Amino acid sequence: MEATREIYWNVGHGVVIPMYLLALAAFAVLVRGFLQRLPVYRLGKPLDRFDRYDERVKRLIGGLFSQEKVSRVRDGGVPHALFFWGFLTLFAGTVMVMLQADFLTPLLHVNLLSGEFYKAYSLVLDAAGLVATLMLAGLFIRRFAMKPEGLEIVDDDIRIHTILFAILITGFLLEGARMAVTELQQNPDLARFSPVGLLAARLFTSYDNPSIMAAHKVLWWLHFALVLGFFCMIPYSKLRHIFTTSINAFFAPLEPKGAIATINMEDESAEQFGAAKVTDLAWKDIFDADACTSCKRCQDRCPAYATGKPLSPMKVVQQIGEVAFGKPGADLCATVTDEVLWACTTCRACQEICPADIEHVNKILEMRRNLTLMEGAFPGDEVRTATGNTEVNGNPFGLAYAGRGEWAEGLPVSLMESGAEVDILYFVGCYASFDKRNREVARNFVRICNAAGVRVGILGKEEKCCGEPVRKLGNEYLYQMVAQENIELIKAYGIKKIVTTCPHCFNTLGRDYRDLGLDLPVEHYTTFVHNLLNKGVIKLRAEAEPFAFTYHDSCYIGRYMDILDQPRSLLQAAGGRLTEMAKSGYESFCCGAGGGLILAEEKTGTKISEARLTMVKETGAPLLVSNCPFCLTMFEDGIKTGGHEGEIMVRDLAEIVAERLEGV
Repeated sequence: MEATREIYWNVGHGVVIPMYLLALAAFAVLVRGFLQRLPVYRLGKPLDRFDRYDERVKRLIGGLFSQEKVSRVRDGGVPHALFFWGFLTLFAGTVMVMLQADFLTPLLHVNLLSGEFYKAYSLVLDAAGLVATLMLAGLFIRRFAMKPEGLEIVDDDIRIHTILFAILITGFLLEGARMAVTELQQNPDLARFSPVGLLAARLFTSYDNPSIMAAHKVLWWLHFALVLGFFCMIPYSKLRHIFTTSINAFFAPLEPKGAIATINMEDESAEQFGAAKVTDLAWKDIFDADACTSCKRCQDRCPAYATGKPLSPMKVVQQIGEVAFGKPGADLCATVTDEVLWACTTCRACQEICPADIEHVNKILEMRRNLTLMEGAFPGDEVRTATGNTEVNGNPFGLAYAGRGEWAEGLPVSLMESGAEVDILYFVGCYASFDKRNREVARNFVRICNAAGVRVGILGKEEKCCGEPVRKLGNEYLYQMVAQENIELIKAYGIKKIVTTCPHCFNTLGRDYRDLGLDLPVEHYTTFVHNLLNKGVIKLRAEAEPFAFTYHDSCYIGRYMDILDQPRSLLQAAGGRLTEMAKSGYESFCCGAGGGLILAEEKTGTKISEARLTMVKETGAPLLVSNCPFCLTMFEDGIKTGGHEGEIMVRDLAEIVAERLEGV
């Protein structure tokens, strides 16, 4: 007997017209629901996210079907992805039935659902339905029984789980009723290819055929009604993220990670800088609120939230949505609160893990711009002082320009004002110029360059702060002022390449300054020295006894610039034995200094640096290596305040490499 099935068995082909009409009505409800949300998205300012169209489409399709961003999350990620694939397979199977019944059979007289293909089709769909049901059950237990900390439960969650369970269960019961009358009686061998349906069919075997067929009709219409209800629910519930989250992969930025919009500070017609209301944000910022799945992964990764600060990236996004769809004229900063906005370290851990491609950080920066530029607000008096010092003295410490190059005395370093020929400009930064501890890092970097025969030039007293800390605190005006002065100076000297030891300077000069007219190659010393080693220009000696260490990925080197392997390779070439922390690489935990907070006092909760040092202690490694002056400063302070003196030593990568240079 041929392996196949009768489509519309028992309900008859008379259901086709009403079925399609009802499906069309449900689709109209779905479309209408999203169309009603469009005017709210349009409250935001224009933003072109339709450029490089082909690239965006590829990313959308790849992300949707691979579920890579969802599945990489340890807690609940794989079950979510498996549920999606299972449900998608069932949907595809249903579409195939419709094509067979209403196109292939009447028009082409071809029966695709027959023979070996039908057996495979039945088995795959049964397996997909089983996987979807089991994963949904697991997610239900996780959300409602285990109740992970910080995961909010709303009425929508109950309704969504209920209707999904109902669709899956009625689907299997519907299959079982059909099989009880057909395959179990006429072709038992074929029933083996629908194992879950076979189990459901056995529930009906004690009833006569007319009763089963009556139940089948009821189940058919109930299942169909549930599916229609599901589609109608989508735009009016959290289910809308089925579409918005997927589409957000298309709208995600294609610029370098961490790019910030540069304000035209000379626009005399501008009446508002930064975001005071949702209408000051871009339309994508409002759309992000609809794309958010409330999975709390951003919140779980946030170092501020983890150490008792009031910031939850998830709640910030949700509040923007609540204001946009509820009170679009409301004071956005007052809704989110200053304390929340000042707590962000801009580490991008939230965006790195977000499966919905939401841009948390720039929303916060836009609101900070409003606080700083429009309201004159600061996180504290110490930041007000540091900002004033940057404006007057070109550095947050308020120290004299003349002392900026003192660290280089006695070293083979040329001042650019002397007219010397150099291979690189070393943009030193404020901490390596003035901070006693970080001056040692600068000296060691120069020693490495000297060993490689690289001629180093510095701006000395002419250099000013790159402007990154004040910019991240919202002061775009001061940032552009010092940036333009640095850029004019660099251009005047005809510099060909810049190297920095500060990741914040590296990101700012290499990426942000491009908007202001600086188009030069900029490199962090980690990759610069790594290339010298690979080319054989320098050689490192490994001591007989390897030194044990753990490595901290600076946010602005790792997550922002994808520099993960080179520093580890350098340290291992120098004889190091690495023990990774629980949170490393792209999952690294911030030191607490980013977002301009190097200038601010940490007054709420546990110090972020102390939380990171606890992770260091758990590795058992006595040495922590970083390659960022902010991180070095924060960790040395954290060792003192956290009671880790004598247990952990912090060193910069440049110090270790310089010590192990062969022939030096």
